[in-house]
Amino acid sequence: MNIFNLEQKIDRIIDHQGKQYRYFSGTAYLGMGIVPEFQEKVIEGLKKYGLNHGQSRGNNVRLKVYDKFEEFFAKNAESEAAIVMSSGYLAGTAALRFLQNEANTIWVAPDTHPAILPQELTPDPKQSFESWKAECLEKSEKLIPQKILILGNAVDPLHSEIHDYDWLQPIGEKHELSVLIDDSHAFGVIGKRIFGTYSNLKNLPAKVLVSGSIGKGLGLPAGIILCDMATKKEILQLPIYGGASPCPPGYLKAFLESQDLYLQQKEKLSTNLSYFQKQISHLTEIKGSSEYPVFNYSENTWVEKLEQGGIITSSFPYPTSKDPRLNRIVISGFHLKEDLDLLAGKLIELSTTKF
Repeated sequence: MNIFNLEQKIDRIIDHQGKQYRYFSGTAYLGMGIVPEFQEKVIEGLKKYGLNHGQSRGNNVRLKVYDKFEEFFAKNAESEAAIVMSSGYLAGTAALRFLQNEANTIWVAPDTHPAILPQELTPDPKQSFESWKAECLEKSEKLIPQKILILGNAVDPLHSEIHDYDWLQPIGEKHELSVLIDDSHAFGVIGKRIFGTYSNLKNLPAKVLVSGSIGKGLGLPAGIILCDMATKKEILQLPIYGGASPCPPGYLKAFLESQDLYLQQKEKLSTNLSYFQKQISHLTEIKGSSEYPVFNYSENTWVEKLEQGGIITSSFPYPTSKDPRLNRIVISGFHLKEDLDLLAGKLIELSTTKF
């Protein structure tokens, strides 16, 4: 496996040491960063609002675009309120700080994002989500009624698993339940259009918060919290919010003016996933579905052989440097049919070749 140190933007095709590679890694699921019309909208936004907004949003000089973005995002996500921040990590940390002090106990899913993970808790990343779910249900039945905080991800992007949280219903009926879900790898991909999973969670018998990065599928250098209005008012009083500068406002303007482009890219991604899944569905070495743009394969030798064929996939040891490599193929809305044909053809060739 080679390390690719680049001096160019990451695109569907990467030039490295005189050779071209098709890129099937990263988290730009919709491929917004290379859509020319969106690039122009961002440039217009930067010209209007400047390259950065290096002051607290509590300052007496404020930009209306932040409020417009929050109102628009909340409405479309079916949330009462939204809070946009400079990163998904900051948004998750702020949401966690608000929730954790009131909880009697905290239950953490095995794949919980570090942004919403208390320092004193270490989940077992090798435990399955289903095993953890059964564990939670069993514990909830034995405990006397109390305040429980559930932390988890909407999707496990490393193993291509979309999580359902309807099973929390009986827990919330017995206990005072709060739920914080990281949607970093859901925004733009699963849930309501491009607005994530809040609409799927809001009817749980719980205080529900969704946080995460919108720098992946949505291509914005920012993070967001979705919550009820009362919660928003309390989070705005936290030092972690008031003491932080927000994301560059020009990107938010571009987002508000590019909803048609986002939906076009999501449709392209859906088409790409269906097309690719049909081509490789018979390959038992590959795990994935047309519902999510990440596919896993376990054959480590394939990483180098794909590179030799001009294809870059994602490969790194997980969860520690001493663990086996986790190999993934990431499909994006920027891929063309010819890219998918090349990839599928090479995978079929590898699966039928004995090494």
